[in-house]
Amino acid sequence: MDIRDMKHFYAIVEEGNISHAAKRLNIAQPPLSKQMKQLEQELGVQLFERGSRKIRLTEAGQLLRERVEQILGLVDGTVKELLELHSGLTGTLTIGTVTTSGATLLPNWINKFHTLYPNVTFQLWEGDGYRILELLDNRVIEIGIVRAPFDSQIYESITLPDEPLVIAMKKEGVFCGKDPDIVQLSELADQPLIIPLRWKGMFLGWCERAGFTPKIICVSDGIIHNILWAKMGIGIAVVPQSSKELVADSGLKYKTISEPTIATHTEIVWVRNRNLSASSKHFLDLFKEVIPGSPV
Repeated sequence: MDIRDMKHFYAIVEEGNISHAAKRLNIAQPPLSKQMKQLEQELGVQLFERGSRKIRLTEAGQLLRERVEQILGLVDGTVKELLELHSGLTGTLTIGTVTTSGATLLPNWINKFHTLYPNVTFQLWEGDGYRILELLDNRVIEIGIVRAPFDSQIYESITLPDEPLVIAMKKEGVFCGKDPDIVQLSELADQPLIIPLRWKGMFLGWCERAGFTPKIICVSDGIIHNILWAKMGIGIAVVPQSSKELVADSGLKYKTISEPTIATHTEIVWVRNRNLSASSKHFLDLFKEVIPGSPV
């Protein structure tokens, strides 16, 4: 198995279809299918589940995807480091971001960076926090934008200012509360709640200190899905304040959580003791200039 095999395999995984991957690679479909069958024979395992129009990986295929992602990330990262050494004026900036930050925070910073380095191109990945950290580990991206918590022993970070949490609910729902714009945490005691996965432990702690056990009907890291569920009246979603900019709908009502005020914060993270491309270093420098206490 060589780099060419890996790139072709990964193209199929990304496209989800051999014919689409063949078009992307600018080769005919039959040779690509034959190459994958030969790869399976060489490795002695089945990588793809046959009989489906959309590619589905076997357990062995999933393992190979993870390893190929790591290897190709390392190869591409090495090439970028060599080409961009001491420059940072060209190249590709690879960033992964959680949904809310990608839609609300990132565009402003990208615009500033693009003004300073117009010849740098961008490759953006979006997913939940766990996926972004996985991409960092595998060298697919160099910089991640996630929400706490994460392992500070593995990742270095710049902490952005705190962001309040709010509830998103159906505007004409049963729950009203005392204030049209603010809800006390204790008022959520008997309400069906939709909670982001990575905040579940912290949220349970906040509720315990407020004297109640929350009625959680769904745990999910899909912020947009959570808001859409809330719009349908399935439950009340606990989301970051910036989510208002993602889904502004007349059928939704947002309220800030108070007493206590609950907040989360966004982190710019990268792997400790790993060489970054010059363009990534310049991008981080933008944050370090304006965020107090950022690592130098």
